[in-house]
Amino acid sequence: MNKGQFIDKMHEKSGLTVKDAEKAYKAFTETVIEALKEGEKVQLVGFGTFDIGERSAREGRNPQTGESIQISASRTPKFKAGKAFKDAVNG
Repeated sequence: MNKGQFIDKMHEKSGLTVKDAEKAYKAFTETVIEALKEGEKVQLVGFGTFDIGERSAREGRNPQTGESIQISASRTPKFKAGKAFKDAVNG
């Protein structure tokens, strides 16, 4: 499912117009991104938790040349599905 199909499903299930469903989608994603940028965790009970993971600097290898390269430290978004979400998908 791509973004357009997702927005169409939101429109069908919520009764919102397509334009309002798109605004809701955009507001949701922007809110999650802003919270993660500020170092906050976003916990949606029954759905899951969005968080930031820290990766320390490390040494890696270029797979084509075998040359050692330095990989800098970074922050990466993580999502952990909640129990109700997992149960709904598996059940």
